[in-house]
Amino acid sequence: WSHVAPPGSRPGSGVRPSVGDLQMDPGAPMEAGAAGLFTATASALPFPSPAAPAGRPGVPGGSASTTRELQQDWREQKQRDRSVRLLFQIPSAQILHSVYTVVVMRSGRFDSRQASVQRRYSDFRRLHQELRAELQEELEEAPLPPRLLTGNFSAAAIAARRLALQDYLAALFSARRVRRSPRFAAFFTEAEQRRAHGLLRSGRFRPAAEQLQAVLEVQEKLLPWQGAALTVPALCALAVCHRDLDEPERAFAAAQRALPAARRYGPRSHRAALLDALLDLGYRLGRPVAQLQDELTALRDAERGPVAPRSLKELVVQEFL
Repeated sequence: WSHVAPPGSRPGSGVRPSVGDLQMDPGAPMEAGAAGLFTATASALPFPSPAAPAGRPGVPGGSASTTRELQQDWREQKQRDRSVRLLFQIPSAQILHSVYTVVVMRSGRFDSRQASVQRRYSDFRRLHQELRAELQEELEEAPLPPRLLTGNFSAAAIAARRLALQDYLAALFSARRVRRSPRFAAFFTEAEQRRAHGLLRSGRFRPAAEQLQAVLEVQEKLLPWQGAALTVPALCALAVCHRDLDEPERAFAAAQRALPAARRYGPRSHRAALLDALLDLGYRLGRPVAQLQDELTALRDAERGPVAPRSLKELVVQEFL
């Protein structure tokens, strides 16, 4: 709040706008973590008046109480906006093969980039078996919907199964250890990553890059509950694709995004390969690379014994075989 006192008023008199003077600007953009933008004109601010009682110049009797309520509402709204969760929706299913489209989105804010994957009931069952072997006690509140009876693939049965699986994913996410499990994240991305790496190994870099970009959109939604290195393999593979497609700017950007997590969490081989790729791309693009060169030299000097460095592409083609 900025307040310009009128002539004759005393500085520090404690005058503040009353709740009645706060109005939401209908043209103000809404952003995550904010309940809106409020504006007040100077003429709407209460100034001291000669007839006002001492100590409360020009402020209505209930304004302090109402302002405290507004501040409390503001704090509660900010807290609600911080409680971002993942929402799962299964809007459609193919009756012939029981393939379900699973949409992943963020709550607590407007999510314009919804990501989706397609999964069969056998994929849900495999996920449940893997989680039960790892976290059996966590699945007590998340029973897997039973298999449909043979021949019972009517539209009504598929619709009921679709809603049941949607509730099942929400129940899994509500369990803290489950939503942080790598197996939970792999359910949404591993099949697509294997497909992308297969395309990459066969030299089909454009469709591989498109598939990897879709994988990253899902992984970025899962990141708050997964390890920071979750996106490193996909980003490394994306950098390889763009470099082979002669798109150095996009290759440099993907490798640069992967480097911080690889420095802190990833294996040393990935860190060295990323630095080497960034050096090569940086020279081509005329970027400053002195710090990258120093880091790579120090990393290799710290290695014990003769180590044959592998390129980023050599590392990527060995993943998801």
